[in-house]
Amino acid sequence: MKALKSNIVTQTTLPLMEAFYTIQGEGFHQGRPAYFIRLAGCDVGCHWCDVKESWFEEAHPKLSVEQIVEQSREGNSDIVVITGGEPLIHNLDLLCEQLKLAGKRVHVETSGAHSLSGKFDWICFSPKKFKSPKSEYYEFANELKVVVYHPSDLAWAEGHASQVNENCLLYLQPEWSKEKSILPKVIDYVKKQPKWRISLQVHKYMDIP
Repeated sequence: MKALKSNIVTQTTLPLMEAFYTIQGEGFHQGRPAYFIRLAGCDVGCHWCDVKESWFEEAHPKLSVEQIVEQSREGNSDIVVITGGEPLIHNLDLLCEQLKLAGKRVHVETSGAHSLSGKFDWICFSPKKFKSPKSEYYEFANELKVVVYHPSDLAWAEGHASQVNENCLLYLQPEWSKEKSILPKVIDYVKKQPKWRISLQVHKYMDIP
């Protein structure tokens, strides 16, 4: 279980863009059912982001942590994935605490641009060039997932891989809009550098959220 003490005031309400029960489409837990909580708010600003509507916190309703946790009971899986936006722009101490009391395993997908709050069973650390990550994520990440938009991103990924803890799994994920041109390069690269694995957005092939 990964945690750091946060200096941010605990939030009892959070802006919720959407929540849904689906199949995890990326990374180590790919193919497993999971309930997703997508929080609104992001200041990272990836130009290729496929959920830009999640950037604007004020455009989405604020729900109490109790409401969000109650909704998560709709999923049959014990896995809850908190994503965004950039979910850790918010303090997640209370949300994580209440999800665990509800018997959930709590995962997070983050760029690492903001301080870590909350206790997680799995941290997917996906750094972006648009805003540097906090150093703490290299120690606590369970998986490093680098989105590859341009071939130069492969060398950039190595810089992050050299800093993560020894148990962190390494994934390269072709950016969806560039997949046809980038995937062959990623395949060749992973064959030469077998410490990496390939992450594909299989939920998009299955046409599910």
